[in-house]
Amino acid sequence: MQSAGGTIAAEQAGQEAVHMLLSGPAGGLAAAHAIGQAIGRERLLTFDMGGTSTDVALIDGGIGLTNEGRIGRYPVAVPMVDMHTIGAGGGSIAWLDSGGLLQVGPQSAGADPGPACYGQGGEQPTVTDANLLLGRLQAGAFLGGAMSLDIRAARAAVDRLGRPLGLTTEQTAEGIIRIANEHMAQALRVMSIQRGVDPRELTLMSFGGAGGLHVCALAEALGMTKALVPIHAGVLSALGMLVAPRARQLSRTINKPCAAMADGEIDALFEELIEQGRLALLAEGVEPASIAIRRSLDLRYDGQSYYLNVDWQGLASANAAFHELHHARYGHDLALPVELVNVRVALQSQVETIRLAQVNGGEGEVVAINMLGYDKPVSMYPRVTLMANQRIHGPALITETVATTLIDEGWSGALSAEGHILLERSA
Repeated sequence: MQSAGGTIAAEQAGQEAVHMLLSGPAGGLAAAHAIGQAIGRERLLTFDMGGTSTDVALIDGGIGLTNEGRIGRYPVAVPMVDMHTIGAGGGSIAWLDSGGLLQVGPQSAGADPGPACYGQGGEQPTVTDANLLLGRLQAGAFLGGAMSLDIRAARAAVDRLGRPLGLTTEQTAEGIIRIANEHMAQALRVMSIQRGVDPRELTLMSFGGAGGLHVCALAEALGMTKALVPIHAGVLSALGMLVAPRARQLSRTINKPCAAMADGEIDALFEELIEQGRLALLAEGVEPASIAIRRSLDLRYDGQSYYLNVDWQGLASANAAFHELHHARYGHDLALPVELVNVRVALQSQVETIRLAQVNGGEGEVVAINMLGYDKPVSMYPRVTLMANQRIHGPALITETVATTLIDEGWSGALSAEGHILLERSA
């Protein structure tokens, strides 16, 4: 799996390891894109919340790519999925800063020792501990009941944090969740509002083991009314690696004024790159007729450091598209010469069709549980018991082996035929 969302043969991957640095997050986006297309939700704002971090991305008809990504403090100038990563995950540690204010992350308890409630010696309070104390995680239903959580250890860790603040354990836990949610909401704004995209027109898709617990709150924070928790959300990257196409991303740096270039000259550059990519895919057994090709340019105004990517339809059309995109992204365009930075080609095979099993539902016990912040008992449903088209009104908790989903008050969820939870704000 490559960082740009396509796969590569193992024997070739060893020669191009730099292209696989973001393979996990890219797998999640490949699955999100495929699911969105299958159910008619092609404009998605996604967040992948795991144990250590949250990855946020925008899928607006396709997976966005960038050549300006970073791994830690290191810039990596190869094509990779365009996402914003923050240190907010289930294992993010809550702490007090020098001014006595409550903070969450970016430090993480990791897998060992993990959150205090894992019972592996961790003593620092985390987002997972807070969710457990609020009743959003159930001690006996974690990992489908395969792992029991230690609520006493979680309470002790959160209580130690809350005492200097004069807060009860439950108040501290609620504060941890609110701060973590605001960190993630801000990341979602970076990938939508700050790019000139109104999140209210999108569907918020959550995945990763912890995403479903926060999806309704984050959608509300951005004024969104539709959300989606896909089937297999806790392991969605693995599904993405099955549906991702074989692909190559190639580019060539030009750094010339557009006025100094001609359409024919640029077409010749494209053909060289296309032939290189085509040969690589043919070597993997891809049928020539199944290869789709996208040509694009990276453009910027003379003197700028950053560029925008537009489709190639001739220089005149590309220039017009660049001015329009610059205005949409930054609120203005300039009467300056436009510079061609890079020419790019993206080649990919036909996408594999993976048919997910139809939901049949089954036997299982729906129980009433107490959750902090709700006046009446909340129904908890094992996800395997749900039927296609069944609608559940919040507040409700849906448990499964790889994730937990909280349907908040004012929200309802309906199960699609493939098991995706389609959420809508009803109040």
